[in-house]
Amino acid sequence: MTLYYSVLVIGGGLIGSSIARAIKNKNLADRIYIADVSSDACGVLRTLDIADEVSEDYNDYLERADLIVLATPPGVMKTIGASVVEGMKTGAVLTDVGSIKLDIVRHFEPFLRSDIHFIPGHPIAGTENSGPAAGFAELFEDRWCILTPGENVDEAEVERLTDLWESMGSQVALMDAGRHDIVLATTSHVPHLIAYTLVGTAMDMETVTRNDVVKYSAGGFRDFTRIAASDPEMWRDVFMQNKDGVLEVVDRFIEDLSALKRAIRWDDADTLMEHFSKTRDIRRHIVDAGQDTDKPDFGREP
Repeated sequence: MTLYYSVLVIGGGLIGSSIARAIKNKNLADRIYIADVSSDACGVLRTLDIADEVSEDYNDYLERADLIVLATPPGVMKTIGASVVEGMKTGAVLTDVGSIKLDIVRHFEPFLRSDIHFIPGHPIAGTENSGPAAGFAELFEDRWCILTPGENVDEAEVERLTDLWESMGSQVALMDAGRHDIVLATTSHVPHLIAYTLVGTAMDMETVTRNDVVKYSAGGFRDFTRIAASDPEMWRDVFMQNKDGVLEVVDRFIEDLSALKRAIRWDDADTLMEHFSKTRDIRRHIVDAGQDTDKPDFGREP
């Protein structure tokens, strides 16, 4: 079922190339264009044959696209946003896939046009791998995609974009941009910050050699290294642009971590047991909701 005649994906990395694959596999658009500033990425994208045309310059396709998907790092979105909006044809839809919404919305508001539709989005899907070759059409299946449309956006266009994400396998939720950023700071951004910090701490400890950290890594530490292997440019932008949400959750985390530290120091086994039992239930809820598996090591490859 074709939902858009022509789709332009700006950014051909993991998410962008996966969107193109999914749209092509499901026949959701008649024409697919991909633009990426990297000539190497464009070369890979052409060999993958997931788009009708590939270019290093998104301006080649702005006037042709009915839907434009910004799939670049958040900082790049803000750099190119004004020129993308200026070149869009009347009636076209602009969306994005960034994990920060409020900062993007505030940045785009001054130069948005009344004759186009801006519907920010965030597919909660990904892997630790990056680049065009890392994408796959099934990336969004059984995953959530959050859309944060403004008050005056055409409801029919929101429904059409919702249909697109659902056709790619996602469950779609509509949410206020500010609420989205607090939720994602809790479930994604701060966990990544903790992973980067813990892995860095382990590698810097004077009493543990780098070889020992690698050689004797237990399952928990391996999972942190998987998270900490994520795209550093993207996560740098995430923390800079969701500063308020991240700092709010970090402050709460430090308070809770300090409470557990005191419990360990004073042999308060009851407090530890109560806390660990409560958090264990969250894991069960995630598995029951179909957002992960209860297999050993969460089903990930060793």
